[in-house]
Amino acid sequence: MMKFLPYSMFLLLLILVSCQNDTNTQENKALGPNSELIRNPASANMLMDTNQLARIVFDEKDFDFGTVNEGDVVEHTFRFTNTGKIPLTILKCRSSCGCTVPEWPEEPIPPGGTGEIKAKFDTEGKMKEQKKTITVTANTYPNETKIMLKGMVTPVKG
Repeated sequence: MMKFLPYSMFLLLLILVSCQNDTNTQENKALGPNSELIRNPASANMLMDTNQLARIVFDEKDFDFGTVNEGDVVEHTFRFTNTGKIPLTILKCRSSCGCTVPEWPEEPIPPGGTGEIKAKFDTEGKMKEQKKTITVTANTYPNETKIMLKGMVTPVKG
């Protein structure tokens, strides 16, 4: 039994070493060298100069659609520019409500390039003042930027 103890220790050590997390996953490769920054923006100060990142600058961050009737679908296009030094990659856009659906470019936006995020807000079942936030997650610092649709919805009388 004592003869097998060194072998079992060696086998255990081999398993532990071979099971370490692979930091070069497919997702990390897609995100590029800033993948850790995107996952943990607080690490930016330790990782790199944030001036060397992509930067998303919107023509407008808030869009007031005015007053619409309940049941209308409000659509707006938020235009932006990458003022950073590397291509801008938008990972996802999520809305504060299932009634608002964002669409964003899948291809990276080169430095100086422009892009659009299209938002559709279905007012069915919504009344009075409405504020719908869309959170854009990208390879920027900070890694999340918020844009908003807002306005008034007049209830259908019935």
